[in-house]
Amino acid sequence: MTTVMEQLQEQDPSLTTTGSGDVAVLFIHGFLDDQSVWDDVVSELATADAQLLRLDLAGMGDRSGDEGPYSLQRYADDVARVVAGLDKPVVLVAQSMGTLVAELVGVRHPDKVLGAVFVTPVPLAGTHLPEEAVSSFRQLGGDVEAQRGVRMYLGGGLNEFGLDKLTYIGSRIRPEVVTHLVDCWNEGIPDAPQKSEFSSPVLIIRGEADGFATAELVSSAVAPRFQHVKEEVLSGAGHWPHVQQPQNVAGLIGRFLLEISEGSATAPGGAGAQGWINAFASKSADDFGEAFHRDVVLEASVIRSPITGRENVKTVMSAASSIYESLEFTQQTVNGPRTYLEWQATAFGGLRLYGVTILTKDENGQIVSAAIHHRPLDAVLRFSAELSKRIGKAVGESRFYSAD
Repeated sequence: MTTVMEQLQEQDPSLTTTGSGDVAVLFIHGFLDDQSVWDDVVSELATADAQLLRLDLAGMGDRSGDEGPYSLQRYADDVARVVAGLDKPVVLVAQSMGTLVAELVGVRHPDKVLGAVFVTPVPLAGTHLPEEAVSSFRQLGGDVEAQRGVRMYLGGGLNEFGLDKLTYIGSRIRPEVVTHLVDCWNEGIPDAPQKSEFSSPVLIIRGEADGFATAELVSSAVAPRFQHVKEEVLSGAGHWPHVQQPQNVAGLIGRFLLEISEGSATAPGGAGAQGWINAFASKSADDFGEAFHRDVVLEASVIRSPITGRENVKTVMSAASSIYESLEFTQQTVNGPRTYLEWQATAFGGLRLYGVTILTKDENGQIVSAAIHHRPLDAVLRFSAELSKRIGKAVGESRFYSAD
């Protein structure tokens, strides 16, 4: 009598599994890759109480000879078949283009997929790069040197071993397949919902030096779509942190699995700093409120005295977010309950502002204090005066600078 795994492997001979446990972790690779990119991460997770599974998507790896279609829907069908066949709950771990597949699968199996880890993700709606940029990616098929060049450019300091491994993997993919794969991540899913239908916890792992899944792209078009999301930034990593820093990536995945098992990954307010970032993207007072403790305290260089209480701080932050014409969170560091966010923004017709925000969370992940430091001085004074015009009567005009 065949086992569940044997039946699954009959359907997809590329499917491999190691370990055992009450939860399965299914790894999904990205563009120009195959399942072997997860080898070192899986090795680091060998002691985890989980079954670790990997597979090749059609047209890549040991399935490089598979015929089309090479589409996100076809890949989601293949992965969903594995998820449906497992006799245990699943956590999906995916990278780049694979994160689109993982989200589609998570939506199909909301009761079985406990959570997802998205490594250097791209938007479900696609990146929609201009044709001149996309054409260079379409021409990568069969061009080993060009592939190596792209890996070097986006890899954020990949060593020679990592470059050699990734280039070899990509060289196995037929040129006509590469063309379709580019369309997958560039065009994405038509009419993708602004808010994801996948409601389980999501951990985003981003490489600080990634020139593709940038801080701006993730904070504006990926993270705000999810209800329960956390973001971790790996210093010195590029678009393939699972190849470049497998130990760090495995550590974050292991911690996420532990949080899932303890139920803390879905705790109200657990998004913490990510809730703050999401609120800036939506410019919604209610979204800010979800991240705040009832007695939150706000201090900032644009106000003369602290502002206390969730409703008052919501009012200030909603008004402040509407002043910014653009805002990008460029660095993030976590030290215990404190998160340090570095950012840059524009306002007042292109005036540049820079700053650092320090968020302190309680044991439930809610923000209990926020300290915001703006620069330069001229921009600080103008920003304070503008806040006075917009909300001075609501929270006290004496708190703000007046040019009069």
